[in-house]
Amino acid sequence: MLNNRRARFDYEILETFEAGLVLRGSEIKSLRHGGGSIAEAYARVRGGELFLEGSTIPTIQEASYNNHEPDRSRKLLLHRREIDELRKAVERQGLTIVPLKLYFKEGRAKLEIALARGRKRHDKRRAVAEREAKRDMDRAMKGRD
Repeated sequence: MLNNRRARFDYEILETFEAGLVLRGSEIKSLRHGGGSIAEAYARVRGGELFLEGSTIPTIQEASYNNHEPDRSRKLLLHRREIDELRKAVERQGLTIVPLKLYFKEGRAKLEIALARGRKRHDKRRAVAEREAKRDMDRAMKGRD
């Protein structure tokens, strides 16, 4: 499972969706071996379809001539109404579609994507301060027991 922890810090998450991924066999094998990165990735609507851009799934030796391109764009599978909702939100409100988590569910690769709004620098500072305050409170409560 790959997590994009940076996305939760850089963006305010508004709504999440679960999408399927169209992958080749060598890509699945590479993901199962723990390879891949979604840290710099984002999703884009092109021609009425949703694509994951900027993700990296490294090639593997065992695939030989049938290997995949590591940085190619990958098609995401969602219902038509969900794709339309995402497209409208991106066009009208200037939001971004970011991947949060890549995981396997019943043997299939799934990607949790989110409709997100970028945070300003002062919002990021506030998020860090809130996280540290919560951590301090949890520590204090643990010491009371």
